[in-house]
Amino acid sequence: MSLSASTPRILIVDDESDLRFLIRLALDPLGAEIRELEHALDALTEIRSFKPDLVILDIMLPGGIDGLQLCQAIKLDPLTAATKVFLLTAKGQVADIEAGERAGADQYIVKPFSPLALLEAVQNCCRH
Repeated sequence: MSLSASTPRILIVDDESDLRFLIRLALDPLGAEIRELEHALDALTEIRSFKPDLVILDIMLPGGIDGLQLCQAIKLDPLTAATKVFLLTAKGQVADIEAGERAGADQYIVKPFSPLALLEAVQNCCRH
C-alpha cells in the first residue's frame, strides 16, 4: 500500500512522551492519522487493527520485546509485512544499524534527529 494513496496512517512507538510529541509535530504537514504507543507488546495488536502504512519505533522499549523484535515480527507476518518500519533510536553504532537492517527496517534514524529530515524521509517513503 502506498502512503500517498490516501491519508497516511502512522503509528509511533516510543516510551518517551516528549519524543512522541516532537515526532507528531514534525509530521504534522503530512495531515496523517497518527496514533502513539509506549510499549512494543501493545503495538502488535494495534498494528493489526489500525493497519498503519508506517511504524516509527524506538529500539529500547519497555514491556517484554524491543523495537528490533517488533520490527522483525512486523516484517515476518504476512498481514503486516508490507508495513514500512522506521527505527528511530539513540543506538547509533554500526552494529546497531546492521541489526536494524537484519530486522527488516526500511529506515534507520539516529537520535538526536532533525525533525525536517524525518519529515523528508517519511515523504520519500510516501512516494514509493
